[in-house]
Amino acid sequence: MGMTRILQGIMRYRNTYRERMVKQFEVVRDDPHPKAVFFTCIDSRMLPTRFTQTNVGDMFIVRNAGNLVPHANLSGHEEITTEPAALELGCVINGIKHVIVCGHSDCKAMNMLHMMRNSDRTLQEMLKLSPLKAWLVRHGHSSIVKFAQLEVSDFQAPLVFQAETPMRRFVAYIDPDNRFSVEDKLSQVNTLQQLQNIASYNFMREGLLRNRVYIHALWFDIYTGDIYYFSRQQKMFVDINETNIEKLLDEVLKYYT
Repeated sequence: MGMTRILQGIMRYRNTYRERMVKQFEVVRDDPHPKAVFFTCIDSRMLPTRFTQTNVGDMFIVRNAGNLVPHANLSGHEEITTEPAALELGCVINGIKHVIVCGHSDCKAMNMLHMMRNSDRTLQEMLKLSPLKAWLVRHGHSSIVKFAQLEVSDFQAPLVFQAETPMRRFVAYIDPDNRFSVEDKLSQVNTLQQLQNIASYNFMREGLLRNRVYIHALWFDIYTGDIYYFSRQQKMFVDINETNIEKLLDEVLKYYT
């Protein structure tokens, strides 16, 4: 059923979209201008080009379990991952100005990370058998530390994240209206933590210092289809809709252009 559906889909593509897409490929072949590097989850429900209405040549998209970007301290010569390589390719070599991390609700990776957050060191044997759990524990640890701070305050106190430079910070209130589950709160914390991780790479430093690169966070509610933008002015994830789009656009134009 699965592979049959994929092959049949390819035939539909050949008969409907292929000619149009090839023309789009020709347009961007010699003069591509991607607008963003977009980190998101591998969850099959996450279709970033669809909910951002972007097209051929618009974004570099990097997907992994939990939309994690390993911190520079955890990404050395002996253990390099595709995420920093994508940052270098996108922002340094191709001059892309905007890096976006997009988390989402009901994230199976975040649900698993939340479940493992208080596990003792006997977890190490389990990690040897599970690449997924090892990935989440290693690169999601800083998100769990931040989430623990939130738990201590009964989810009321704001969190502080490092922004583009060591001297720059931003404050975040996580789900102040208490609309989402604790796992979804972790997902939002984790999404913001990745901005801090992105800023940890030396090769990103000059672009971030000189405002040639900007980092953003989105969060997608799977079950409503609503998309939230983290507003540093409002210090929280804000639903992108008809009533506030102008305010969000003003913020982006003021600080990120």
